[in-house]
This record gives sequence, C-alpha cells and structure tokens, in this order.
Amino acid sequence: MMTSKTFRARRLPAHGVESGWAALLPSRTPTPELDQAITVDVVVIGAGFAGLAAAVRLADLDRNLSVAVIDADVVGNGASGRNSGFLIDLPHDISSGNFGVNAVAKSHNDILVARTAIQHYARLAEEHGWDEDVFDPSGKYSVAMTDAGTEHLAAYSLTLKSLGEPNQVLGATDIAEVTGTRCFKSGLFTPGAVIVQPTALVRAIADLFQEPVRLFERTAALSIKASSSGCTVKTPKGEVRAGRVILATNGHAESFGFGSGELLHVFTYASLTEPFTSSALGGYRKWGATPAAPMGTTVRRINGADGDRILIRSRYTYHPKIEVGAASIKSAGDLHDRKFADRFPDHRHLKMQYRWAGAMALTRNSVPLFGQVADGIFAACACNGIGGTKSTAAGIATAELLVGHRSKLGEIFRSFEKPQALPPRPFTDVGARLNLKFREWRAGRE
Repeated sequence: MMTSKTFRARRLPAHGVESGWAALLPSRTPTPELDQAITVDVVVIGAGFAGLAAAVRLADLDRNLSVAVIDADVVGNGASGRNSGFLIDLPHDISSGNFGVNAVAKSHNDILVARTAIQHYARLAEEHGWDEDVFDPSGKYSVAMTDAGTEHLAAYSLTLKSLGEPNQVLGATDIAEVTGTRCFKSGLFTPGAVIVQPTALVRAIADLFQEPVRLFERTAALSIKASSSGCTVKTPKGEVRAGRVILATNGHAESFGFGSGELLHVFTYASLTEPFTSSALGGYRKWGATPAAPMGTTVRRINGADGDRILIRSRYTYHPKIEVGAASIKSAGDLHDRKFADRFPDHRHLKMQYRWAGAMALTRNSVPLFGQVADGIFAACACNGIGGTKSTAAGIATAELLVGHRSKLGEIFRSFEKPQALPPRPFTDVGARLNLKFREWRAGRE
C-alpha cells in the first residue's frame, strides 16, 4: 500500500521592511500568482540564490524537464536580496596555525564550492550582458581598524599564499587611497571575489525563465504531500503536482518540519546612507570590504545616478521565529551610525536613508541541510552565513542530484555530515544570544 505524508507550513516568511537594494531599483512587475492546478517534473520552493540556481541548472542539464519555481513573496524581497552583495571565493576561517593536510583539503573544497557558484553567475552575466552594476568581478578588500586586525590579515595573507592564492597586503596609505578615509590601519586585497547588487542579480535571473521553466511569485507553499509516487504542493489558489520537490527556503525548511532542532535562525542588519556627491569623499567610487575579525563590520561604497552611498553591515541577533521587529532594526541602526562615524568621521553628518534586516540559517557543525529529506523532497537549505556562494552551490548540487549528474561539487555536498542536533530550546536560545554578543564584543572596533 502506498503511504503518504503531508508537511504543513507552520508559518510563512516575513521579511520586514524593504531593503535599500530594492529601493534603489526601478519597479518590476512580478510574474503572476499560481491560480490553478499544474503538473510538472520538479517544483522548486523558494526563488532565492538556491532555488534560482537549481532551476537554471536543471534547465542546463535537461531542457525538456518541466520546472515550476514558486515563492511566497516577490523575487528580491527575501534574504538573497538583503545581503551585503559579496560572492566570496575564499574561506573565512583558515589561519596560519594548525594547518594540516585535512585543513588544506577542506579549504580547497570550500574554494571549489564558492568558485562553482561564481562561475555560474559569470556565465549568466556574459551570456545576457549584465553590466557591472549587477555583477562586478572586481575582487574585494578586507580591512583592519586595529593592530590585532592587521596581524590577522598578515597571517591570513601568508596562509593564502601557502594555498597558492594571490593576494596583496595594503598599508594604511594604500588602503586610504581605495577607501577615501585614513581610519583603516591596513587592508588585504583578494582578486577572486565578486561584488553584486543582490536584488538586481536575483531579479535578472528570474526574468530569464521561459518554458518549460515557469516562475510564480506571491505563491506560498502551504503544504507538501509527499509519497513514493510524487508530491503535491498546495498554494493559496492552486497546487503543483510534481515528481520531486526542491526545498530552497533556507531557514524556513523548519517551517515544514525539516531541520527541526538543527537550525539556528540569525539575522544580520544593514544601513545605507543618503546619496552624496562623488567629490565629497576621495578614493575609489566603488569598492567593498569585509572586516579583519569575524562578526565585525562590512563596508561598501556604491555609486549610482543620484550619487554615491556607503553601506554598513554589522550586528547579528538570534530570532527562532524567523522574523525581527522595528526595535531590533533600530538597535542595529544605532550601532551602524557609530561604526560609520568611526570609519568616516569627516562625513558623520550623512544620514542613513535605508535600514533593513536579512535572515540566515546556521547549523551547529556548519554543514548545509542537503539531500533527500522525505519521499520526493530534496533540501538545499542552511547557508551558514555565506549565502551568495554556499546557497547557490547547494542549489546547483541539488539539481545535479535529481538528474543523476556527477560532479566534484556533488561529491563535496554528498560528503557533508548531517546537521547536528542543537540543545533543547531554552539552552539554545540563551546560548545563541550570549555567543553572538560575545563575538560582537570580541570583534571590537573591527
């Protein structure tokens, strides 16, 4: 006898206030909501980095495969359109100490995962003529505000060189010529990273789809009925019958019961200044810099038709209900104002025009929620904080898994352990909040 199981969404995404990235773009007409019953080979739930990458890869591997992509919101409003816009090719956590054979192999695998994602976007950018406002392979900087940060960047540079990865250490004068401020003590340039306008990027991909791939926005998945013969996804006005489901909802996998007790729901925050004239601040008009210390402050300078702007991203908070309120955004915004004034004291008069938050899903052992999680349901979730590359790669690897395509990327994803269980909720809640506060304190000025 055939058995089935239904997974009902306990909650739907609540992304909060519009991101500055979306606010800067011209309006876009979303694709129509699904209002009927359809049948496809694969349904992808979630139109962010992972879901869009999965759909593109499925189309590449089998052009006859019918695919429906559904999203509860409009493309770009979710977490993929809310990050600071880096596609980073190198791991954050390598250091000069205890760097054995296993650590080297892990670093090489991390780099392959990231660069597979970057190559995915680079190909699309070339094929469809995206300009550098959407996808800019300019490299990125890491910057230090303190002597300890400078020491960390120097050690990181040596480790990268031992891996054969090019990089350039910059002194205070050199990094000032880039940033237009003399507040950074040093910098490190790595050429393989890409900076993007994240909302524009995911919108550009979404607008590429044509039969047999269809996108339905404002179409929430309310339930998934799974059995060995196929799946049915119920939506508010219709349903999708499919042989297989790709769940590309990051932390909201838990809303369907997947990853329960395994996912940490963390939000990070960004603020974007009002525009200013390019002559008001020296240095390059476009650059991006991540901090020397984990949990520090990311800074980007962007330029547009109305002038230049500075983005500040800092603060991490734990929210098990996967949504944040105005008080959290205000608290983060107050911190951003102080971070901005510390880095650009001559421009502290600039006001922040946009402030927003974006969700991340982490696991205790820093592995994705990947692979088959129920009959016909496959997960590409839990980005672990580097969504631009890791979520994209997870989407690609899941698509390859579904069609039986073999690749080194797939081998890496299949080799990951399963996410480890977290302690019971009261302990997890207290521990997560204390850990984030401690890490922020340890980052200090960085």
